[in-house]
Amino acid sequence: MNARLPSEWSFALRNILRQRLRSAATLAAITMGVAGLILAGGFVQDIFVQLSEALIHSQTGHLQIARQGYREGRTRAPEHYLIEQPDQLKQEILTQPGTQLVLARLGFAGMINNGKRDLGIIGEGVEPSGEAILGSHLEFIEGRPLADADHDGIVLGQGVARTLGLKAGDRANLIISLAEGAVNTLDFEVIGVFQSFSKEFDARAVRIPLAAARNLMDTQAAHVMVVLLNETADTERVQASLSRKLGPGGYELASWRELSDFYDKTVDLYGRQFGVLRLIILLMVLLSVVNSVNMTIFERTREFGTMLALGDRPGRVFQLIIAESVLIGVSGAVLGIVLGSVSAWLISAIGIPMPPPPNANIGYTALIRLTAVDVLTAGAVGFVATCLAAIIPARRASRVLIVDALRQGT
Repeated sequence: MNARLPSEWSFALRNILRQRLRSAATLAAITMGVAGLILAGGFVQDIFVQLSEALIHSQTGHLQIARQGYREGRTRAPEHYLIEQPDQLKQEILTQPGTQLVLARLGFAGMINNGKRDLGIIGEGVEPSGEAILGSHLEFIEGRPLADADHDGIVLGQGVARTLGLKAGDRANLIISLAEGAVNTLDFEVIGVFQSFSKEFDARAVRIPLAAARNLMDTQAAHVMVVLLNETADTERVQASLSRKLGPGGYELASWRELSDFYDKTVDLYGRQFGVLRLIILLMVLLSVVNSVNMTIFERTREFGTMLALGDRPGRVFQLIIAESVLIGVSGAVLGIVLGSVSAWLISAIGIPMPPPPNANIGYTALIRLTAVDVLTAGAVGFVATCLAAIIPARRASRVLIVDALRQGT
Protein backbone atom coordinates (compact mmCIF):
# COMPACT_ATOMS: atom_id res chain seq x y z
CA MET A 1 0.00 0.00 0.00
CA ASN A 2 2.83 2.41 0.92
CA ALA A 3 4.62 1.70 -2.36
CA ARG A 4 1.47 2.40 -4.35
CA LEU A 5 0.56 5.64 -2.56
CA PRO A 6 2.77 7.98 -4.61
CA SER A 7 1.33 6.65 -7.86
CA GLU A 8 -2.20 7.26 -6.57
CA TRP A 9 -1.38 10.87 -5.74
CA SER A 10 0.21 11.28 -9.14
CA PHE A 11 -2.88 9.75 -10.75
CA ALA A 12 -5.10 12.10 -8.73
CA LEU A 13 -3.05 15.11 -9.87
CA ARG A 14 -3.35 14.05 -13.53
CA ASN A 15 -7.11 13.73 -13.14
CA ILE A 16 -7.28 17.25 -11.68
CA LEU A 17 -5.25 18.67 -14.57
CA ARG A 18 -7.37 16.76 -17.07
CA GLN A 19 -10.51 18.57 -15.82
CA ARG A 20 -8.87 22.00 -15.94
CA LEU A 21 -11.98 24.17 -16.19
CA ARG A 22 -13.93 22.45 -13.44
CA SER A 23 -10.88 22.14 -11.21
CA ALA A 24 -10.12 25.84 -11.70
CA ALA A 25 -13.69 26.78 -10.75
CA THR A 26 -13.51 24.66 -7.58
CA LEU A 27 -10.08 26.04 -6.76
CA ALA A 28 -11.35 29.60 -7.22
CA ALA A 29 -14.28 29.00 -4.85
CA ILE A 30 -12.00 27.62 -2.14
CA THR A 31 -9.43 30.38 -2.65
CA MET A 32 -12.00 33.16 -2.46
CA GLY A 33 -13.66 31.57 0.56
CA VAL A 34 -10.38 31.32 2.49
CA ALA A 35 -9.36 34.86 1.49
CA GLY A 36 -12.78 36.15 2.53
CA LEU A 37 -12.45 34.53 5.94
CA ILE A 38 -8.99 36.04 6.40
CA LEU A 39 -10.13 39.54 5.47
CA ALA A 40 -13.27 39.36 7.60
CA GLY A 41 -11.36 37.97 10.57
CA GLY A 42 -8.65 40.63 10.23
CA PHE A 43 -11.24 43.39 10.01
CA VAL A 44 -13.01 42.22 13.17
CA GLN A 45 -9.68 41.78 14.97
CA ASP A 46 -8.78 45.37 14.10
CA ILE A 47 -12.10 46.59 15.53
CA PHE A 48 -11.29 44.86 18.82
CA VAL A 49 -7.78 46.30 18.98
CA GLN A 50 -8.73 49.86 18.03
CA LEU A 51 -11.69 49.88 20.40
CA SER A 52 -9.58 48.65 23.31
CA GLU A 53 -6.81 51.17 22.65
CA ALA A 54 -9.33 54.01 22.32
CA LEU A 55 -10.86 53.14 25.69
CA ILE A 56 -7.47 52.73 27.37
CA HIS A 57 -5.94 55.90 25.98
CA SER A 58 -8.93 58.18 26.46
CA GLN A 59 -10.48 57.13 29.77
CA THR A 60 -9.40 54.13 31.78
CA GLY A 61 -5.71 53.36 31.33
CA HIS A 62 -4.78 49.69 31.54
CA LEU A 63 -5.46 49.35 35.26
CA GLN A 64 -7.10 51.42 37.97
CA ILE A 65 -6.28 51.01 41.66
CA ALA A 66 -8.60 52.27 44.39
CA ARG A 67 -9.65 51.51 47.92
CA GLN A 68 -11.78 48.41 48.46
CA GLY A 69 -15.42 49.19 47.67
CA TYR A 70 -14.77 52.44 45.78
CA ARG A 71 -16.45 51.32 42.56
CA GLU A 72 -19.69 50.52 44.42
CA GLY A 73 -19.64 53.34 46.98
CA ARG A 74 -18.14 56.30 45.16
CA THR A 75 -21.51 57.86 44.30
CA ARG A 76 -22.75 57.70 47.92
CA ALA A 77 -19.69 58.53 49.97
CA PRO A 78 -16.53 59.04 47.89
CA GLU A 79 -14.76 60.64 50.88
CA HIS A 80 -14.62 57.19 52.53
CA TYR A 81 -12.40 55.77 49.80
CA LEU A 82 -9.53 58.25 49.62
CA ILE A 83 -5.94 57.13 49.05
CA GLU A 84 -4.18 59.26 51.65
CA GLN A 85 -0.61 58.84 50.39
CA PRO A 86 -0.90 58.58 46.59
CA ASP A 87 2.75 59.50 45.90
CA GLN A 88 4.01 56.64 48.06
CA LEU A 89 1.63 54.20 46.37
CA LYS A 90 2.73 55.49 42.95
CA GLN A 91 6.37 54.70 43.66
CA GLU A 92 5.42 51.22 44.82
CA ILE A 93 3.45 50.55 41.62
CA LEU A 94 6.25 51.84 39.38
CA THR A 95 8.53 49.06 40.64
CA GLN A 96 6.30 46.55 38.83
CA PRO A 97 7.93 45.39 35.55
CA GLY A 98 5.99 46.48 32.47
CA THR A 99 4.62 49.66 34.07
CA GLN A 100 5.14 52.83 32.03
CA LEU A 101 3.25 55.50 33.93
CA VAL A 102 1.15 55.90 37.09
CA LEU A 103 -1.20 58.85 37.52
CA ALA A 104 -3.34 60.02 40.43
CA ARG A 105 -6.93 61.14 39.84
CA LEU A 106 -9.31 62.80 42.27
CA GLY A 107 -12.96 62.42 41.31
CA PHE A 108 -15.79 64.75 42.17
CA ALA A 109 -19.38 65.44 41.22
CA GLY A 110 -20.93 68.87 41.15
CA MET A 111 -22.27 71.63 38.96
CA ILE A 112 -20.69 73.79 36.29
CA ASN A 113 -22.12 77.25 35.68
CA ASN A 114 -21.63 79.48 32.64
CA GLY A 115 -23.19 82.55 34.27
CA LYS A 116 -26.66 81.71 32.99
CA ARG A 117 -27.36 78.07 33.72
CA ASP A 118 -26.02 75.03 35.58
CA LEU A 119 -25.20 71.52 34.43
CA GLY A 120 -24.46 68.48 36.56
CA ILE A 121 -21.02 67.07 35.78
CA ILE A 122 -18.68 64.27 36.75
CA GLY A 123 -15.23 65.76 37.15
CA GLU A 124 -11.67 64.57 37.65
CA GLY A 125 -8.58 66.26 38.94
CA VAL A 126 -5.71 65.00 36.78
CA GLU A 127 -1.98 65.37 36.34
CA PRO A 128 -1.81 67.34 33.05
CA SER A 129 1.61 66.24 31.78
CA GLY A 130 0.94 62.57 32.48
CA GLU A 131 -2.58 62.68 31.06
CA ALA A 132 -1.17 64.10 27.83
CA ILE A 133 0.76 60.83 27.44
CA LEU A 134 -2.10 58.58 28.54
CA GLY A 135 -4.84 60.38 26.59
CA SER A 136 -3.41 59.95 23.11
CA HIS A 137 -6.90 59.06 21.79
CA LEU A 138 -8.55 62.19 23.19
CA GLU A 139 -9.24 64.50 20.28
CA PHE A 140 -9.38 68.20 21.07
CA ILE A 141 -11.85 69.80 18.69
CA GLU A 142 -11.18 73.22 20.19
CA GLY A 143 -8.34 74.67 22.22
CA ARG A 144 -5.68 72.36 23.63
CA PRO A 145 -5.06 69.86 26.45
CA LEU A 146 -4.30 70.95 29.98
CA ALA A 147 -0.71 71.85 30.81
CA ASP A 148 1.02 71.92 34.18
CA ALA A 149 1.01 75.74 34.08
CA ASP A 150 -2.81 75.91 33.74
CA HIS A 151 -3.54 76.35 37.45
CA ASP A 152 -7.09 77.59 36.80
CA GLY A 153 -7.66 75.76 33.50
CA ILE A 154 -10.47 73.33 32.70
CA VAL A 155 -11.18 71.09 29.71
CA LEU A 156 -14.72 70.03 28.86
CA GLY A 157 -16.29 67.10 27.10
CA GLN A 158 -17.94 68.05 23.82
CA GLY A 159 -21.42 67.44 25.25
CA VAL A 160 -20.79 69.73 28.24
CA ALA A 161 -19.44 72.53 26.06
CA ARG A 162 -22.31 72.23 23.61
CA THR A 163 -25.00 72.23 26.33
CA LEU A 164 -23.63 75.34 28.04
CA GLY A 165 -22.41 77.09 24.90
CA LEU A 166 -18.85 77.28 26.20
CA LYS A 167 -15.74 77.57 24.06
CA ALA A 168 -12.01 77.96 24.60
CA GLY A 169 -11.26 81.22 26.43
CA ASP A 170 -14.61 81.41 28.25
CA ARG A 171 -14.89 81.39 32.04
CA ALA A 172 -16.95 78.90 34.06
CA ASN A 173 -17.55 78.17 37.75
CA LEU A 174 -17.36 74.76 39.38
CA ILE A 175 -19.54 74.23 42.45
CA ILE A 176 -19.27 71.15 44.67
CA SER A 177 -20.61 70.14 48.06
CA LEU A 178 -18.16 68.72 50.58
CA ALA A 179 -18.96 65.86 52.92
CA GLU A 180 -19.15 68.27 55.88
CA GLY A 181 -21.94 70.19 54.14
CA ALA A 182 -19.88 73.15 52.97
CA VAL A 183 -20.05 74.36 49.38
CA ASN A 184 -16.88 75.23 47.48
CA THR A 185 -16.63 77.09 44.20
CA LEU A 186 -13.75 78.04 41.94
CA ASP A 187 -13.56 80.00 38.71
CA PHE A 188 -11.86 78.39 35.71
CA GLU A 189 -10.85 79.30 32.18
CA VAL A 190 -11.90 76.87 29.46
CA ILE A 191 -8.66 75.67 27.86
CA GLY A 192 -10.06 73.09 25.46
CA VAL A 193 -13.01 70.95 24.38
CA PHE A 194 -12.38 67.24 23.80
CA GLN A 195 -13.98 64.25 22.19
CA SER A 196 -13.35 60.78 23.55
CA PHE A 197 -14.55 57.48 22.15
CA SER A 198 -17.70 57.60 24.32
CA LYS A 199 -20.46 60.10 23.67
CA GLU A 200 -21.91 59.35 27.12
CA PHE A 201 -18.60 60.24 28.79
CA ASP A 202 -18.29 63.51 26.85
CA ALA A 203 -21.79 64.59 27.92
CA ARG A 204 -20.76 64.91 31.59
CA ALA A 205 -16.97 64.92 31.80
CA VAL A 206 -14.77 67.82 32.87
CA ARG A 207 -11.12 67.76 33.91
CA ILE A 208 -9.10 70.21 35.96
CA PRO A 209 -5.53 70.10 37.29
CA LEU A 210 -5.09 67.80 40.29
CA ALA A 211 -3.86 70.70 42.45
CA ALA A 212 -7.03 72.67 41.72
CA ALA A 213 -9.21 69.63 42.51
CA ARG A 214 -7.42 69.16 45.83
CA ASN A 215 -7.95 72.83 46.65
CA LEU A 216 -11.61 72.55 45.66
CA MET A 217 -12.16 69.45 47.80
CA ASP A 218 -9.82 70.44 50.63
CA THR A 219 -7.74 67.27 50.55
CA GLN A 220 -4.31 66.10 49.39
CA ALA A 221 -5.53 62.56 48.69
CA ALA A 222 -6.63 60.81 45.49
CA HIS A 223 -9.39 58.39 44.62
CA VAL A 224 -7.78 56.38 41.84
CA MET A 225 -4.30 55.50 40.60
CA VAL A 226 -4.35 54.96 36.84
CA VAL A 227 -1.68 52.62 35.46
CA LEU A 228 -0.41 52.74 31.89
CA LEU A 229 1.54 49.67 30.76
CA ASN A 230 4.07 49.22 28.00
CA GLU A 231 1.91 46.55 26.33
CA THR A 232 -1.83 45.92 26.57
CA ALA A 233 -1.12 42.18 26.41
CA ASP A 234 0.57 42.44 29.84
CA THR A 235 -2.61 43.64 31.57
CA GLU A 236 -3.65 40.36 33.17
CA ARG A 237 -0.13 39.50 34.30
CA VAL A 238 0.49 42.90 35.90
CA GLN A 239 -2.98 42.94 37.45
CA ALA A 240 -2.40 39.57 39.10
CA SER A 241 1.02 40.61 40.39
CA LEU A 242 -0.19 43.95 41.79
CA SER A 243 -3.26 42.29 43.34
CA ARG A 244 -1.00 39.99 45.34
CA LYS A 245 1.10 42.95 46.43
CA LEU A 246 -1.60 45.56 47.14
CA GLY A 247 -4.66 43.46 47.98
CA PRO A 248 -3.69 42.91 51.64
CA GLY A 249 -3.40 46.69 52.02
CA GLY A 250 -7.07 47.23 51.24
CA TYR A 251 -6.79 48.08 47.55
CA GLU A 252 -8.80 46.73 44.63
CA LEU A 253 -7.63 46.57 41.02
CA ALA A 254 -9.80 46.79 37.92
CA SER A 255 -8.59 46.24 34.38
CA TRP A 256 -9.76 48.30 31.43
CA ARG A 257 -12.09 45.46 30.40
CA GLU A 258 -13.78 45.42 33.80
CA LEU A 259 -14.24 49.18 33.59
CA SER A 260 -15.65 49.07 30.04
CA ASP A 261 -18.46 46.55 29.69
CA PHE A 262 -19.23 48.16 26.31
CA TYR A 263 -16.08 46.47 24.98
CA ASP A 264 -17.20 42.97 25.97
CA LYS A 265 -20.63 43.56 24.45
CA THR A 266 -19.02 44.71 21.20
CA VAL A 267 -16.69 41.71 21.13
CA ASP A 268 -19.63 39.37 21.68
CA LEU A 269 -21.68 41.06 18.94
CA TYR A 270 -18.95 41.00 16.31
CA GLY A 271 -17.86 37.51 17.36
CA ARG A 272 -21.35 36.17 16.69
CA GLN A 273 -21.58 38.02 13.38
CA PHE A 274 -18.22 36.66 12.27
CA GLY A 275 -19.31 33.16 13.30
CA VAL A 276 -22.33 33.45 11.00
CA LEU A 277 -20.12 34.76 8.19
CA ARG A 278 -17.72 31.85 8.64
CA LEU A 279 -20.65 29.41 8.47
CA ILE A 280 -21.95 31.04 5.25
CA ILE A 281 -18.54 30.84 3.59
CA LEU A 282 -18.17 27.22 4.71
CA LEU A 283 -21.53 26.36 3.14
CA MET A 284 -20.60 28.15 -0.08
CA VAL A 285 -17.36 26.18 -0.34
CA LEU A 286 -19.18 22.93 0.49
CA LEU A 287 -21.84 23.48 -2.16
CA SER A 288 -19.30 24.48 -4.78
CA VAL A 289 -17.10 21.45 -4.15
CA VAL A 290 -20.08 19.08 -3.93
CA ASN A 291 -21.35 20.33 -7.27
CA SER A 292 -17.91 20.02 -8.88
CA VAL A 293 -17.29 16.53 -7.49
CA ASN A 294 -20.75 15.32 -8.51
CA MET A 295 -20.27 16.56 -12.08
CA THR A 296 -16.81 15.02 -12.24
CA ILE A 297 -18.06 11.68 -10.96
CA PHE A 298 -21.00 11.70 -13.39
CA GLU A 299 -18.65 12.24 -16.32
CA ARG A 300 -16.20 9.59 -15.09
CA THR A 301 -18.68 6.88 -14.10
CA ARG A 302 -17.58 4.58 -16.96
CA GLU A 303 -13.97 5.14 -15.92
CA PHE A 304 -14.72 4.04 -12.37
CA GLY A 305 -16.71 1.07 -13.69
CA THR A 306 -13.73 0.03 -15.81
CA MET A 307 -11.43 0.25 -12.76
CA LEU A 308 -13.79 -1.97 -10.79
CA ALA A 309 -14.14 -4.42 -13.69
CA LEU A 310 -10.35 -4.71 -13.90
CA GLY A 311 -10.16 -5.76 -10.27
CA ASP A 312 -9.70 -2.53 -8.34
CA ARG A 313 -11.49 -2.56 -5.03
CA PRO A 314 -14.20 0.04 -4.29
CA GLY A 315 -11.93 1.45 -1.60
CA ARG A 316 -9.37 2.49 -4.20
CA VAL A 317 -12.00 4.45 -6.13
CA PHE A 318 -12.99 6.16 -2.89
CA GLN A 319 -9.34 6.93 -2.06
CA LEU A 320 -8.72 8.32 -5.53
CA ILE A 321 -11.63 10.80 -5.33
CA ILE A 322 -10.66 11.84 -1.79
CA ALA A 323 -7.03 12.28 -2.89
CA GLU A 324 -8.15 14.61 -5.67
CA SER A 325 -10.21 16.63 -3.20
CA VAL A 326 -7.31 16.78 -0.75
CA LEU A 327 -4.99 18.13 -3.44
CA ILE A 328 -7.54 20.74 -4.52
CA GLY A 329 -8.25 21.61 -0.87
CA VAL A 330 -4.57 22.08 -0.02
CA SER A 331 -3.98 24.15 -3.16
CA GLY A 332 -7.06 26.28 -2.52
CA ALA A 333 -6.12 26.84 1.13
CA VAL A 334 -2.58 27.89 0.25
CA LEU A 335 -3.70 30.18 -2.56
CA GLY A 336 -6.43 31.62 -0.31
CA ILE A 337 -3.91 32.36 2.44
CA VAL A 338 -1.59 34.08 -0.04
CA LEU A 339 -4.43 36.06 -1.66
CA GLY A 340 -5.96 37.01 1.71
CA SER A 341 -2.62 38.08 3.19
CA VAL A 342 -1.64 40.16 0.17
CA SER A 343 -5.09 41.75 0.02
CA ALA A 344 -4.93 42.52 3.75
CA TRP A 345 -1.57 44.24 3.30
CA LEU A 346 -2.86 46.34 0.38
CA ILE A 347 -6.08 47.32 2.17
CA SER A 348 -4.19 48.20 5.35
CA ALA A 349 -1.78 50.36 3.36
CA ILE A 350 -4.76 52.37 2.07
CA GLY A 351 -7.04 52.17 5.14
CA ILE A 352 -10.82 51.98 5.37
CA PRO A 353 -12.48 55.19 6.67
CA MET A 354 -15.13 54.17 9.21
CA PRO A 355 -17.91 56.25 10.79
CA PRO A 356 -18.23 56.46 14.59
CA PRO A 357 -19.64 53.24 16.13
CA PRO A 358 -22.87 53.43 18.17
CA ASN A 359 -22.59 55.64 21.27
CA ALA A 360 -19.26 56.98 20.01
CA ASN A 361 -18.07 60.35 18.78
CA ILE A 362 -14.97 59.59 16.77
CA GLY A 363 -14.63 57.70 13.51
CA TYR A 364 -11.47 55.79 12.71
CA THR A 365 -9.46 54.24 9.90
CA ALA A 366 -9.87 50.48 9.87
CA LEU A 367 -7.10 48.08 8.91
CA ILE A 368 -6.95 44.34 8.29
CA ARG A 369 -5.06 43.03 11.31
CA LEU A 370 -3.91 39.47 10.71
CA THR A 371 -3.06 36.92 13.37
CA ALA A 372 -1.49 33.53 12.74
CA VAL A 373 -4.47 31.80 14.38
CA ASP A 374 -7.03 33.51 12.12
CA VAL A 375 -5.01 32.86 8.96
CA LEU A 376 -4.42 29.19 9.73
CA THR A 377 -8.05 28.72 10.83
CA ALA A 378 -9.29 30.17 7.54
CA GLY A 379 -7.03 27.83 5.57
CA ALA A 380 -8.15 24.88 7.68
CA VAL A 381 -11.83 25.75 7.12
CA GLY A 382 -11.32 25.79 3.34
CA PHE A 383 -9.41 22.51 3.38
CA VAL A 384 -11.80 20.68 5.71
CA ALA A 385 -14.83 21.90 3.78
CA THR A 386 -13.36 20.54 0.55
CA CYS A 387 -12.63 17.14 2.07
CA LEU A 388 -16.04 16.87 3.73
CA ALA A 389 -17.81 17.81 0.51
CA ALA A 390 -16.17 14.92 -1.33
CA ILE A 391 -17.00 12.11 1.12
CA ILE A 392 -20.62 11.35 0.13
CA PRO A 393 -20.07 11.57 -3.68
CA ALA A 394 -16.93 9.43 -3.30
CA ARG A 395 -18.82 6.76 -1.35
CA ARG A 396 -21.58 6.74 -3.96
CA ALA A 397 -19.08 6.39 -6.82
CA SER A 398 -17.21 3.55 -5.09
CA ARG A 399 -20.45 1.55 -4.63
CA VAL A 400 -21.79 1.86 -8.17
CA LEU A 401 -22.66 -1.41 -9.90
CA ILE A 402 -20.14 -2.33 -12.59
CA VAL A 403 -22.83 -3.05 -15.20
CA ASP A 404 -24.57 0.27 -14.57
CA ALA A 405 -21.28 2.13 -14.62
CA LEU A 406 -20.15 0.64 -17.95
CA ARG A 407 -23.56 1.35 -19.47
CA GLN A 408 -23.32 5.04 -18.43
CA GLY A 409 -23.02 7.35 -21.47
CA THR A 410 -23.78 4.66 -24.07
